[in-house]
Amino acid sequence: MSLGGRLQDIAGTPWRPVSGAALGGVAVFALLCAWMAHTGERWVHLLDGANLLFHEAGHPFFGLLFGADFTVYGGTLGQLVFPVVAAVSFWLRREAASFAVALVWFSENLWNIARYAADARAQALPLVGGGEHDWTEILSRWGLLEHDGGVAAVIRFAGWLGVIASLTWLVHRWQDAR
Repeated sequence: MSLGGRLQDIAGTPWRPVSGAALGGVAVFALLCAWMAHTGERWVHLLDGANLLFHEAGHPFFGLLFGADFTVYGGTLGQLVFPVVAAVSFWLRREAASFAVALVWFSENLWNIARYAADARAQALPLVGGGEHDWTEILSRWGLLEHDGGVAAVIRFAGWLGVIASLTWLVHRWQDAR
């Protein structure tokens, strides 16, 4: 069977029902991520520790894959790839609550990326290994360094949209299961 045929089969497969407990658990997870990402240290400890690992691993991985000029993008891509892979895996298995958690994780990463982008000119955030600031380089390449705050605002807004869309979609799945 072709990939297109397999995807059509999956798309026609119903989602597993969402329980009220699953909906509540995902909502609590999303709210905790939002609160922790926007207050105090602005760090969701366990999740952001993993995100940092994926970010740092992304630099050499994408640099080797696409060339040295692409290394700077690898960190951001690395931290986004893992939640996307998780989301695709749960989508293929039609596990709605797990899919929504992966989307919230992706969105929470966008908040971190926004914080990093907003710091492009100030460079006040501590960097692993004290290296170069990715988003200073990225925004300089794009001619947008003086707009680091605006770029960050757009990325942060996308993160909020992702969380709201994930929860709204999951509520819809929960209502369908009732």
